[in-house]
Amino acid sequence: MGKKKKRDESEAVEASNAEESEVLELVNGDDSHQTKQEKRKKKKHKRNEKAASAAAEPRASVIPTVSVAVPGSIVDNAQSLELATRLAGQIARAATIFRIDEVVVFDNKSGSMNYSNASTRDVNSDDNESGAAFLIRILQYLETPQYLRKSLFSMHNSLRFVGLLPPLDAPHHLRKHEWAAYREGITLKEQAPNSAGTLVDVGLSKNVLIDKVLEPGVRVTVAMGTIRNVGADLPRQVVSSSKPREEVGTYWGYKVRYASSISSVLRESPYKGGYDHLIGTSEHGQFLKSSELALPSFRHLLIAFGGLAGLEESIEEDSKLKGKNAQEIFDSYLNTCPNQGSRTIRTEEAIFISLQYFQEPINRALQR
Repeated sequence: MGKKKKRDESEAVEASNAEESEVLELVNGDDSHQTKQEKRKKKKHKRNEKAASAAAEPRASVIPTVSVAVPGSIVDNAQSLELATRLAGQIARAATIFRIDEVVVFDNKSGSMNYSNASTRDVNSDDNESGAAFLIRILQYLETPQYLRKSLFSMHNSLRFVGLLPPLDAPHHLRKHEWAAYREGITLKEQAPNSAGTLVDVGLSKNVLIDKVLEPGVRVTVAMGTIRNVGADLPRQVVSSSKPREEVGTYWGYKVRYASSISSVLRESPYKGGYDHLIGTSEHGQFLKSSELALPSFRHLLIAFGGLAGLEESIEEDSKLKGKNAQEIFDSYLNTCPNQGSRTIRTEEAIFISLQYFQEPINRALQR
């Protein structure tokens, strides 16, 4: 028994020395393609092991999510406010059509204002706001049900042309006559008579009562139950915005997040354990047919898109990613539209093309 323990310790020391030797070779300038390839493979293998370990845990409480990351700088290339608004509208439509859970808007430029805690009221006063702030505002505005927009958004120059955009018509954008198990609402100042609860405007002919006392002006998801009588004084329950999807499988819109750089997109994930599979898209990426792409089982998938000069520029400008290339950062780096006839594919076009390309691989991964 003692011999076996010593042998195991000896093998562990040898493995450690071999690893140190490889690191020293890199430090001393042995930067060969083979060494880089091995290092990259080890890094991806570790991430895959982590994902496999997470997949082995009970998944009942975790609903897989798909996020997309887009640079705010794509708005800067628009020739007018109207065209910039239409561009943002296309991204919102794509996110909704393909049931995206989170849209991350990242900055390519240092020194930008930090909107990481942005809410519908926070990205406010400056009419000459950055491309990222503008994109965040439009995306949040379009995701909000129409009957809540006046209460949640103050007048702003950036919203001047939103009336020209086609509606998202998402499942939570309910009409006044429609009844659903859940509705989005906003808490009101008005006090509920003979009750300690809070009145909420959920877009129906009458406000409903919830079982909590909340500050006015807060957006909430309300479980409406099966009783369709709005006049009933039965208090409704406030639930998490993820509840409609968890309980009845209904897509309930996307969240919007700001990131100061591409590394912040990856590092500041709101999901426990972060993103477990990263995909970068680029004309310089590998081409695989959609039917041949095998994605691993995932909990939180991220698909990143570049701006005018692609993801490569975003990586080069990020001080935390100095010396790294896209293949080292992403698990998959793919060209989803090979043999293109135009020299350029705009980001808003690439999002539609790519999300359609990923539909079948994602579905296959989720069915495992």
